[in-house]
Amino acid sequence: MGDLFGTDGIRGIANEYPMTTDIALKVGMGAAHLFRNRHQRPKIVIGKDTRLSGYMIETAITAGICALGVDVLLVGPLPTPGIAFITTSMRADAGIVISASHNPYEYNGIKIFAGTGFKLPDEVEGEIERLILTGEIDRIPRPEVSEIGRAKRIDDAYGRYIVYLKNTFPRNLTLEGLRIVLDCAHGAAYKVAPAVFEELGAKVIVVGDRPNGKNINWECGSLHPESMARLVREHQAHVGLAFDGDADRVILADEKGDILDGDQLMAICAKHLQELGRLKRNTVVATVMSNMGLEVALRSMGIRLVRTAVGDRYVVEKMIQDDYCLGGEQSGHIIFLDHSTTGDGILSALQVLAVMLEAQRPLSELKTVMERFPQTLKNVSVAEKGKIEEVPEIMACASKIEETLGSDGRLLIRPSGTEPVIRVMIEGRDEALIETLADEMAELIRKHFSRPAPATAEGSPCCS
Repeated sequence: MGDLFGTDGIRGIANEYPMTTDIALKVGMGAAHLFRNRHQRPKIVIGKDTRLSGYMIETAITAGICALGVDVLLVGPLPTPGIAFITTSMRADAGIVISASHNPYEYNGIKIFAGTGFKLPDEVEGEIERLILTGEIDRIPRPEVSEIGRAKRIDDAYGRYIVYLKNTFPRNLTLEGLRIVLDCAHGAAYKVAPAVFEELGAKVIVVGDRPNGKNINWECGSLHPESMARLVREHQAHVGLAFDGDADRVILADEKGDILDGDQLMAICAKHLQELGRLKRNTVVATVMSNMGLEVALRSMGIRLVRTAVGDRYVVEKMIQDDYCLGGEQSGHIIFLDHSTTGDGILSALQVLAVMLEAQRPLSELKTVMERFPQTLKNVSVAEKGKIEEVPEIMACASKIEETLGSDGRLLIRPSGTEPVIRVMIEGRDEALIETLADEMAELIRKHFSRPAPATAEGSPCCS
């Protein structure tokens, strides 16, 4: 991808390039151009989260789509997976989500789903990008006035999505008697999530359900689950759920207020699906960032772990390619491909609650299926990301670290896809050791890639 699309669509500070109305207008035109030849009157769904800038971006994208003779279905604030669902439910040709997910309210983003409900592949996003950056988008013939597209609001989108979510929960189960804390992050789940869990019988304690356009993700939600966990203890709840701004991820707390991440939730669900004979090909898909403890836990159950690059879209692509049904990320993006085409925080929470009820065990017991390895992550700001494999001193140090860790740990060095940062991640059973090793590797990277480079650098024990 080039100047616009990253690993999860376009993202940036609203009203600054590339998240301007000009680019949004052209993205709408590009999407309409690609999909308008599918049939006589194509249509594109547009939804968003609760950011103040969502109104501005929504209007611009709508104008671009209508200008090329394609109709728009507006669903308003709705979780990203809900927009993917509505796209397929309404038999639309594409769906566009206006959201910056877990980022602060100043940011916004645009991601596009195909009519199948799956995110557009890189090559299709690349074509939209090419049309915009080459200026070809401005030379596309416009339809006559009588053929300009129309925009209309879909008022029952919430209801459709709620019914769909409830249907993913086993019909023989109920949430009656359960107390659940919900932190909706003042985001897209603020209406849907409470309704789903209440209609299934739970008593819910809801926070983060009063969006004002500027408080999305602010000290709440899946990035800040500590307050949710505290409320679980205060209310003696059975479980706590924290979503992010667009509700495609979820972090849980057990009845003791201990927090569980996506890796632990995948381990719990993998074991359950395997016992039911529904874990396709006895495999789970995760990214290179997932904790080694997940790999060890799955191996002990005879389940294989396949790793992909960071990004839920790459997890989904691998799942589709090799016919797997469960995958996800440590951050709480979990994909149940038998139910959904993308990560869905509310759906994932329902699946975990179903395991609790069917096993008749609290989450604090279920989570013992996996022991998390200590993990440390160092973000090294650099002048340029460069190629670490071309620096012998770094590669020699990496070899020494891997030799020191042996089979009880691992080292991962990767450039960030969105900022001038090289990330150093080390896992192992000895927390003090991995901290020391990570600091030494980070310092070595800083020496070779920071500006200005230090005149001298101390040798590190791992590299001596």
